[in-house]
Amino acid sequence: MSRLFEELDYQVTDIGAVSLRRRLILSLDVDVWEVLLGEEHLMSSLFTASEIALAKLGLDALDDAAGRSWDVVVGGLGLGYTAGAVLEDKRVASLQVVEFLQPVIDWHEQKLVPLDPPLSADARCTVRHGDFFALAASDDGFGKLQDAILIDIDHTPDWLLDQRSGSFYSEEGLRQLARHLKPGGVMGLWSDAKADEAFVARMASVFESAWSEPVTFHNPLQDKPFTQTVYLARKPR
Repeated sequence: MSRLFEELDYQVTDIGAVSLRRRLILSLDVDVWEVLLGEEHLMSSLFTASEIALAKLGLDALDDAAGRSWDVVVGGLGLGYTAGAVLEDKRVASLQVVEFLQPVIDWHEQKLVPLDPPLSADARCTVRHGDFFALAASDDGFGKLQDAILIDIDHTPDWLLDQRSGSFYSEEGLRQLARHLKPGGVMGLWSDAKADEAFVARMASVFESAWSEPVTFHNPLQDKPFTQTVYLARKPR
């Protein structure tokens, strides 16, 4: 039997202490890995449906032209489930994952997280230590234009982990991001809440089309369904 609880790593960063822990949930007989910023839960391996849906819905929104391959950026590494789902799609030619917290990158390199296969097993994937929001606002962006940019960093567009990301969710911030997408490219954004129609309207003011997709899954700890959201927007072709 696994230990009931282990703190696998704890490090102090510029935005607070970040930790990775594993605990055995006896009622489910399952090991769960959790990422925390201070006392705030960022991600759990028990709840990955919406992180995976971010990848699948974002790629499904792209034009599926014969012989075309895609360049993708994922903002936020976490436990790696969005990036892993992107790599399951053989149409993806390259994946750049941008992560602000070096300890999170270290956990993947040290194979402390449960993702199988690890991201390092796929030559298409590069993990970059950097500030996603600063890169999105810069002229150089992510090195080249992208087919899809998928973001899983803040809880919601107005529930932020750190104030440096606040302007990103404005019309101007979204316009800056759109510069780094190819024609017909797609932005996807994960949110830990039901859809905010005001934010959908804000995306629609910048992109050709914008919409939200609910992702509902069963929460075994509360024994009831829970709904999160994937926001999507497409640049004119």
